[in-house]
Amino acid sequence: MPFPFPCWPSVHVLPQSPAPRVSASFWSEKVRRWYISGGVCKLVCLDCFLKETVKNRSKKSSKKGNSSSSSSSSKLPPVCYEIITLKTKKKKKMAADIFPRKKPANTNTTAVQQYHQQNLNNNNTIPAPNWQGLYPTIRERNAVMFNNDLMADVHFVVGPPGGTQRLPGHKYVLAVGSSVFHAMFYGELAEDKDEIRIPDVEPAAFLAMLKYIYCDEIDLAADTVLATLYAAKKYIVPHLARACVNFLETSLSAKNACVLLSQSCLFEEPDLTQRCWEVIDAQAELALKSEGFCDIDFQTLESILRRETLNAKEIVVFEAALNWAEVECQRQELTATIENKRKVLGKALYLIRIPTMALDDFANGAAQSGILTLNETNDIFLWYTAAKKPELQFVSKPRKGLVPQRCHRFQSCAYRSNQWRYRGRCDSIQFAVDKRVFIAGFGLYGSSCGSAEYSAKIELKRQGVILGQNLSKYFSDGSSNTFPVWFEYPVQIEPDTFYTASVILDGNELSYFGQEGMTEVQCGKVTVQFQCSSDSTNGTGVQGGQIPELIFYA
Repeated sequence: MPFPFPCWPSVHVLPQSPAPRVSASFWSEKVRRWYISGGVCKLVCLDCFLKETVKNRSKKSSKKGNSSSSSSSSKLPPVCYEIITLKTKKKKKMAADIFPRKKPANTNTTAVQQYHQQNLNNNNTIPAPNWQGLYPTIRERNAVMFNNDLMADVHFVVGPPGGTQRLPGHKYVLAVGSSVFHAMFYGELAEDKDEIRIPDVEPAAFLAMLKYIYCDEIDLAADTVLATLYAAKKYIVPHLARACVNFLETSLSAKNACVLLSQSCLFEEPDLTQRCWEVIDAQAELALKSEGFCDIDFQTLESILRRETLNAKEIVVFEAALNWAEVECQRQELTATIENKRKVLGKALYLIRIPTMALDDFANGAAQSGILTLNETNDIFLWYTAAKKPELQFVSKPRKGLVPQRCHRFQSCAYRSNQWRYRGRCDSIQFAVDKRVFIAGFGLYGSSCGSAEYSAKIELKRQGVILGQNLSKYFSDGSSNTFPVWFEYPVQIEPDTFYTASVILDGNELSYFGQEGMTEVQCGKVTVQFQCSSDSTNGTGVQGGQIPELIFYA
């Protein structure tokens, strides 16, 4: 039974068993010792322990009589308790291992929530007594200090004038998490300031960085991740910066690729830059038509216009450049006139390969835009029609674009007198890749009975959501070759996720079909896996059927 020692409260920890017994000579040290009672370890000083042990010993001795007198000696080992030494050869356990995370009791839940709310609001509430006892690990206790004025020895005024926020900080914690903060507070040139102004960082981004430093938690949002990356770079918090880059790569699309390209160059993130170029090259027309394209800086605009592998029509490039020029005039507080648009474009105008446009695109678009001078318009018309072509300031060599790759999933094809018919039924297959690719279209079989025309509705879905579709016609020449059918824009495909490729063909003639299908195909550096789709109602599966090819950019 536990004794109510007045000198020290009971401390509940996991008992270490078996605990070693020690002699009275060891007890003579004037220190507190642990003892076990009822499976609970407790801490007690020497005097109280000996006093209660001797008392307990005397009570038992009086009951047993003389039979137990011989066992009474100068040494007084405890009868009901064992002392646990503070030193142990066993592997030390961290607090998180000793105290598994459990749901707080009702009495503590309100207090815990109160501290979390205090962290968010920075409302400087007075902490409850023994608040440290609410959190079993040093990580959780340290997290209480996040955005908390309690024991704060520095404050930051973060944000531009008119949008500032005053945030508390603790120099020791900040110095442990950032070499910049360490130099700021403890370096040779450290300044002893109670308040530090940071006008170039957004408050939300600074809070996200502080949360990582204090709580070891990464909390990123799409609208603040770039600002958080800037803060992480400025204060040299590399793991948070890497998490920001990973977040951006995961959320990368044609809509934000141009803006992220501009930022990745600013932050010197080559991996992110390469990812952005992959998206811009493959989905160039979508990227150029996005609102984000108009937000890029002039250097990024030049790099995009110079891009040799840009997979877009030149008229789309031309229109995108004019849209950027109009927004740039607004940024420079200029009237968006033809003269000012040409002024802000400068020499970048000549990076647009106007002579490579289709003649109709030039005549109905660029020639009537007013951005070109009369002499430039005449010279380009002569470039299209004259045998002796004039010299032009514009680049006249077409862009190379991207070369599409084809993944063929059948080892052979065949035809029979009673198949393969369509009549509006769906052929479908599921596939997954191990690297990000951009599906541009499908390769389909054609008629096995001579020339024929087919109407094809192609569709690409992920978990039932349509990502791309197109309705077109193609003409087959009666051979066993495949014939490409394209989406309007390439569709971005993420790795390790199954997508559903479907086609509904309508034609009166029988067609070829694939056989000896493969479940896995290596196509260059990309591995493609196939599996049957429940959407297929016309017989197509892994082993045979339609959709013999996936056409993609990688």
